[in-house]
Amino acid sequence: MRSLLRATALLAAATALAACPVPAGATTHAAPADRAPYVALEHPQPVPESGRAEAVEFFWYDCVHSQQLERPLQDWASRHRTDVVLRRVPAVWQGSPGERAQLGHARLYYTLERLDLVDRLQLTAFRSIREQREDLTTEDGAVSWALRQGVDAEVFREAYRSAEVGELTAGAAATFRRYEITELPSVVVRGRFRTSPSSAGGVDEMPAVLDRLVQQG
Repeated sequence: MRSLLRATALLAAATALAACPVPAGATTHAAPADRAPYVALEHPQPVPESGRAEAVEFFWYDCVHSQQLERPLQDWASRHRTDVVLRRVPAVWQGSPGERAQLGHARLYYTLERLDLVDRLQLTAFRSIREQREDLTTEDGAVSWALRQGVDAEVFREAYRSAEVGELTAGAAATFRRYEITELPSVVVRGRFRTSPSSAGGVDEMPAVLDRLVQQG
């Protein structure tokens, strides 16, 4: 059954038929009572030697569960400013029909990150894309949107076109593969443990699982 759920999740992600690539039957995200609310990566990833734990969130602007996690994740990260570094990676499912749009959304995210606007505008980006169905996959669309949010258009455009943002956008798909992501949202802690709505038992349960993973070191 677990292998079937995994295959279904991958198929949904590859074909972009679902609003968010999650395992079949995960509507309620009820975690099996006999299973840990996280999984260990088969290939652990290196983490910065900063003295703080690293948490890496993988999300998609057109994913309802990613949107639902954003506020709890911001609150969680705020409580852990002294012991956790939060990093985000936008979804790019390489080879999928939606790859071009995903790359556009990834570039939008990395532009916000470069301008230190993620905390201020991440939820707005989710609402604009998911609820208002704005097309923010192009430079002109993203710049127009940013201008309406009070961001200087030329500053935003310069960041959008920067080599740094281009490199990060181009590398997002490879990062997804390295971290063995099959469901969104997912959060990997210390480069070793990954939790998600179906593992944790729901989006609301994820912060408590993240606390546990940070504490266990």
